[in-house]
Amino acid sequence: MIEVKNLVKAYGKHFAVKDISFTINDNEIVGFLGPNGAGKSTTMNIITGYLSATSGSVSVNGYDVLEQPYEAKRQIGYLPEHPPLYLDMTVKEYLNLVYDLKKTKLPRGPHLKEIVQLIKIDHVYNRLIRNLSKGYKQRVGIAQALIGNPKVLILDEPTVGLDPKQIVEIRNLIAQLGRNHTVILSSHILSEIQSVCERIIIINQGYQIADDTADRLSANLSDDRMVMVRIVAPPREAKKMLESIPGVVDVQVAAIHTNSTVFKVEPAAGTDISGAVAERAIAKRWPILELYTKQMSLEDIYMHMVDQDPALLDIHREAKAANNTAWQADDDQAEPQTEQQEEQDA
Repeated sequence: MIEVKNLVKAYGKHFAVKDISFTINDNEIVGFLGPNGAGKSTTMNIITGYLSATSGSVSVNGYDVLEQPYEAKRQIGYLPEHPPLYLDMTVKEYLNLVYDLKKTKLPRGPHLKEIVQLIKIDHVYNRLIRNLSKGYKQRVGIAQALIGNPKVLILDEPTVGLDPKQIVEIRNLIAQLGRNHTVILSSHILSEIQSVCERIIIINQGYQIADDTADRLSANLSDDRMVMVRIVAPPREAKKMLESIPGVVDVQVAAIHTNSTVFKVEPAAGTDISGAVAERAIAKRWPILELYTKQMSLEDIYMHMVDQDPALLDIHREAKAANNTAWQADDDQAEPQTEQQEEQDA
């Protein structure tokens, strides 16, 4: 649905975006993360056609944003961080204006009625936008993005400034929209990204430094995963037992309950101690109430990724390119199959 290849945006000698590439599939909700100035908004503005790229390409539903801008933009609904609302218009007047500006071909009445019911703004349809709450203004902004039934929705900080109840409502709405639309969601609220998005792309200082699910990123980064165990046993004896397990680096008391104690057990890098913890406790006939591996949260992942030394980003990219070249060379040197082997494979 969205294909970004080797995207670069330079302002003189300053590079806002440095060779970014990713693909987003149909009906996928992808979180777009990065600190301020990382290049998120620049990338989204290039995807929407608002900015041109220095090099690279972007296609939306098969249409190149540069070569076929009109067709590409018809595939996109965009909600900027500050919704482009006309405060002196009613919701009805504003959505009809957007309908005309987008040159929408769908039947006006049924199409707008479907959107306002979906976004749940039908009861404020005839009210002035300036008199609406922040949450309803955000809903009107999402409604204008949906006019024309675009296949792609790009939402930049859709819950900024909302109260907790409104955040939950908009979050649920985004999840619902993801059933029929491809969604790119940019937000600084990591819990929002983790609860809604299937994939996460992280950008830092113009570089794309991560593209995966939160679980896989956590697994890849967590070489030394903490083990949390809650045991019904005398705390001092249980701590000594855990410390005696081979591969255990440190044991800390995390919580003390009436009849049990929670321990945080740190293993050596690359060591799995969960089985040994269970075996030792069972051997002493100490009931285990909880035993689980504590993986990195999205917040931990984010902080780990964006705190990298910028110089290491270039080194990482060069090493990855060299590794890919080496693999390609190995493939080229592989012995060709004989005709008989090719027939057997077929």
